[in-house]
Amino acid sequence: MLQRTKYFLSGVFRKSPKDLLSLFLLIILLSGCSTGMNMPGFMDAETGKDRYKERMQNRDGGPTGKVQDGLKIFGSDVEDKGALIGVNSLLWRASLDTISFMPLAEADPFGGLIMTEWYISPNNPEQRTKITIYILDTRLRADALRVSLFVQNMINGEWVNLDIGNDSRLKLEDTILTKARQMKQK
Repeated sequence: MLQRTKYFLSGVFRKSPKDLLSLFLLIILLSGCSTGMNMPGFMDAETGKDRYKERMQNRDGGPTGKVQDGLKIFGSDVEDKGALIGVNSLLWRASLDTISFMPLAEADPFGGLIMTEWYISPNNPEQRTKITIYILDTRLRADALRVSLFVQNMINGEWVNLDIGNDSRLKLEDTILTKARQMKQK
């Protein structure tokens, strides 16, 4: 078996670049020939259209695109509505507006993650803060938002974690949710 595989591979790599290109294109074309029978419901064209109509009726700021956009060589029967953002756009914008004074480490609109760098306030240089925001849903709901807040104090030349409780975290979540609701009303 090993000899046959070795012989086959040596024959493939001795081919001309034109033959290798043809083989590569054939593999790409054949990989696109699936029946789509095992697609999950959210990727189905008809179900997707129904979900889009429902979102527009609710006006919840949900995404308008599709996960399966991909490469279209010969067109598609699915109407193109744009790119997909996997989170609620109002929560996303409100979160970014709320923490705009802090430097961003990462912002992933598809995964719903916003992470800041450590921020040291000019008023209190002995304390630094870091915030991570998770947007978990496409709907504007309180349970679609989770905030993690980290605070450290400088003690004897080293940063030491502080236990700040849930009050500050919940206050930040409420601020973001309030701002998102105000954006929705405009």
